[in-house]
Amino acid sequence: MAYISRAGGNAKKKLSESEAYTRLSALCAVAEYCTADMLKKMEKWELPEGAEERIMDRLKAEKFIDEQRYARAFVRDKFRYNHWGRKRIGLELGMKGIDKNVCLDALEEIDEEEYTSMLKQLIESKKKTVKGKTPYEVKMKLMRFAAGRGFEPAEISRCLDCGDIWEE
Repeated sequence: MAYISRAGGNAKKKLSESEAYTRLSALCAVAEYCTADMLKKMEKWELPEGAEERIMDRLKAEKFIDEQRYARAFVRDKFRYNHWGRKRIGLELGMKGIDKNVCLDALEEIDEEEYTSMLKQLIESKKKTVKGKTPYEVKMKLMRFAAGRGFEPAEISRCLDCGDIWEE
């Protein structure tokens, strides 16, 4: 059986600089994007030389792209909706090329009580489904789970050592 390849499946679209700017500004008006996201989108278009830099400068000048605003929104969303810890959020922001100081400032906005409460809820929820022969084994599985979500080991230990998680 012969496979038919779709010609142009990975072909780049040719856009003018003004068309690209219009598309990107419309996207930024709807949701927050960082510089890396926009550059990734522009890679798919055959833009004239130097156009990417000019478009990015214009988007930043007109406040469509703001790394600090993006980082705060990213931290807020990933913490509240994905239930990620500080380590995972910081790592993801770093992978998007966000400056470390901007990341740290955004991560400081997470309320400490809300953070601990979220971790306790995650552990309590996961504890219902974790099977282990000994309490130590269950504790280690819960620790690995929470660490995978990006919570700090010291914070995880503190939550696991408090008695209310083990009471039923």
